[in-house]
Amino acid sequence: MNYDLCLHIDSKESAILKLVLMNAANYIKALPNERYQLVVVANGPSAAQFHKSNEEFRAMAAPLQEQGLRIRVCANALANNNMTAEDLWPGCEVVPAGLVEIVRLQREGFAYIKP
Repeated sequence: MNYDLCLHIDSKESAILKLVLMNAANYIKALPNERYQLVVVANGPSAAQFHKSNEEFRAMAAPLQEQGLRIRVCANALANNNMTAEDLWPGCEVVPAGLVEIVRLQREGFAYIKP
């Protein structure tokens, strides 16, 4: 069975980011002996939430990243938020377009959830 999952965030609301990270944590916890890929794709206003100054949520995400969570941030969203890749949390990846990344992941068999 394929347990690959894409979580999508496009909101600047911190409650939504908290929900996404809690969903990621619960997903990882529920699959202790399974292989999975877990990706958060951030685009639009949400890119600003992954700024390295956002220590509270970076601290929540860091252990999840150690367990395999990958965070991909849209380059277009970075530009629209006057940010660069250097402004992001450690381990965040920049993709050319968030929506295209979501489509690519779905074509690879990832389930898709947008809170």
